[in-house]
Amino acid sequence: MKTQNELRTLLRSIDHKGYPAYKSLAGAWKFDRYTLGIDHVQGDPFASPSSLHVEIPHTLAKFPEACYQKDCARIALQDYLVRQVGRQFEQYNFRAKGSGKSGLLSISRCGQAVLERSACEITKSGLIVRFHVGFPAFGRTINAGELDKILFDFLPRCVENSLFYARLDAGKVQRAVFLAEDQERVRQILKEEKLVAFVANGSVLPRKSGVSDLPMADSVPFRSPASMERTFRLPHKGEVTGMAIPEGITLIVGGGYHGKSTLLEAIQMGIYDHIEGDGREFVITDDTALKLRAEDGRSIRNVDISLFINDLPNKKDTTKFSTEDASGSTSQAAAVVEGMEAGTRLFLIDEDTSATNFMVRDEFMQQVIVRDKEPITPFLERAGELYEKAGISTILVAGSSGAFFYIADHILMMDCYRPVDITDRVKALCDGHTAPRVKAPGFAVPEFDRVLPAFRKAQKGRGRGWDGKEPGRRNIGYSGGNDGDGQGDGSGYDGRGRGGRDGRGGDRGYSVGESRGDHGGRDGNDNRGRGGDRGGRGDSRHEHMKTKSFGLESFSLDREEVNVRYLEQLLDPEQVNALAHLLCYGLEQVMDGKRTVRQTVQTIWNAWEREGWKPFAGSFVPCGLAKPRIQELYACLNRFRG
Repeated sequence: MKTQNELRTLLRSIDHKGYPAYKSLAGAWKFDRYTLGIDHVQGDPFASPSSLHVEIPHTLAKFPEACYQKDCARIALQDYLVRQVGRQFEQYNFRAKGSGKSGLLSISRCGQAVLERSACEITKSGLIVRFHVGFPAFGRTINAGELDKILFDFLPRCVENSLFYARLDAGKVQRAVFLAEDQERVRQILKEEKLVAFVANGSVLPRKSGVSDLPMADSVPFRSPASMERTFRLPHKGEVTGMAIPEGITLIVGGGYHGKSTLLEAIQMGIYDHIEGDGREFVITDDTALKLRAEDGRSIRNVDISLFINDLPNKKDTTKFSTEDASGSTSQAAAVVEGMEAGTRLFLIDEDTSATNFMVRDEFMQQVIVRDKEPITPFLERAGELYEKAGISTILVAGSSGAFFYIADHILMMDCYRPVDITDRVKALCDGHTAPRVKAPGFAVPEFDRVLPAFRKAQKGRGRGWDGKEPGRRNIGYSGGNDGDGQGDGSGYDGRGRGGRDGRGGDRGYSVGESRGDHGGRDGNDNRGRGGDRGGRGDSRHEHMKTKSFGLESFSLDREEVNVRYLEQLLDPEQVNALAHLLCYGLEQVMDGKRTVRQTVQTIWNAWEREGWKPFAGSFVPCGLAKPRIQELYACLNRFRG
C-alpha cells in the first residue's frame, strides 16, 4: 500500500494539468492513523463529487466492544458516527476554492430515525466511513494545492475529532447505544406479550411543520388511558410506562383535528428507532407493520384478490388478477394481499386515504345495490378473520362509519390530543342497534405461489422488458382512472399523495444523479465494474441497468419507473436509492421465471444479510444507501412494470 507522502508527491505532479489526471489518485493510501481510499474520481468539477472512504482498525479507534456487539447497538453507533462526521464536515465544506463542486465535503444527512447506512460500517476489523469530496479545479484545470488542504489538513482533523473514541463524549456515545438497547427490549416485549405497538407517556407525537420531522414545541404530551397502561422494565432506562396496544382490531376515532392521524402516523413510524430528543424514542411498533392506502393507477400482476373482489361483470379472473391501471378499491385489495405475502403482522389504515367502497358498505346501500351486483367484499367483513385465521392485526382511524365499532376489540377516542378508552361504552351502545354484516363467507388465506416472468433481454434503444410494441402508459405517475372492472375508486382524495408534509408532492427537490458508466453519483449510482461483481457478462443477457432515484417519489431502472410516493413508511431518499439497487440486483440475478415472489425477495434479502451492500454495488460500495425493510422491497417488486 502506498503512503500519504507518495500521495502528496503524486498530487503535486499533476497540478495545473487537465482534470482527468485526478484519476491517477484512485487507490488506497496509508496515513498515520487510518487508510484513505479514493474509490472513484469525478469526471469534471461540475459532476457528482468523488467517492472516498477511510478505514480505521479497532485497535486504534478503541470503541468499547460492548458498543457494537449487538446489532441494535452497532447500528446506533454507526448512526452516531455519521452525525459526528457530518458536523465536522460542515466546518470545512467549500473552504477549498474552485469551480463547480470544488471543496465540497459531504456525508449522509441523518434525520430523526436511526437507519443502517452505507456511510458507516463497523466490521470485525474496524470502522469504514464513506463520504464525498469535490476535487478542486479552476475551470477544468487541477488545483492540487486546494485538494492538498482537504486531504492533508481538513480531512485528518475531521477524522480525528469524530471517529476516535478518546476524542468523543463517552457519555453521549453510551446514551445512544443504551437507548438502542432499550428500544430493542421493547420490541422483544411486544412479541412476548402479544402486543403490536407501544406509546410511552410523555411522548411528543406532532411534528414541527409540514416540512420538518422535528418535534413540535409546546405540544400536548401523550398520556395513556389507564385501562391500556403498561409498565416495562428496560435494561438501562429502568421503568417506562405507556399505552400498550394488544393484537386484534383497534379503532381510533374522534372529532376532526383532535389528533387521530397524528397518533397513527407516530405508530406507523414506530417501525424505526428514533434518536434522543425526538419525542418518539419509545413509540415502538411491530417492525412488520404496513400502512395501507388506495393507489389509483398502480400496476398489479397476478395477485389473488378474490378475498375482496369477485364476480366482475367482465368475468375477469380475480385469483390471478393483473392490471396496468388499478382503481382505488382494487389497488387497496391488492395491497392487503401483497402485505400478507410480505409477512406483515399489522395493517395500519386511515379512512382518509382509503377507497370508501373498499372499506365499508352501509345497510341502505346494500338494500339499493344487492350483494349479487356488488363484486367488492369490504374490508369490514374480512378484518376479523384476518386476525383470527391469518394472525394479522389492524389499527384503523375511522371518522365516517360506525360499522367498525362492531368488529373492534379496542376503541380509542382522541379528545384534544389525548386518547380515551371508550370500548365498554361503545359496545353497550352497539347492543341497542342493529349490527351490520361484519363477516363474509369464504375466507381463505391465498396461496402465495405466484411467479413473475424472467427479466427479459433489452432491445436496442428500448427500456428493459420492451416487447416490440410502443407502450401506451409506461413510466407514468399515478393519475387515477379505473382498471376495467367498471368501478370507480370511491376514495374521496385527489391522488396527489400526502402533500407537503413529507415532500412527496415534489417540493423536496431531492434528485440524485443518474449513473453513466464512469460517473459515480453522490447516490452511488455507479455501474462501473458491475460485470465482475454481479456474475460477469458471460451470459450476454443485457447490459446492466442504470439506476436513478427521485427523492421519495420514485426511482427508475433504465426507462422503467417505479413509483414509491405512496409507500408512506419510507422516510429517507437513501432508502429509495437502496431499493433501486436491490431491485436491479433481483431483476438481473434472481428473477428466472421459476422462483415465486417470496423466493425472489428472500434470495435478494439473504444476499444482503450475508454480504451487506457489496452484492448490490459496483466496483465499490458508495455512500448514499440506507437499508429499507423487506416489506418495501416486496412493494417495489410489485410495482415494477417491466
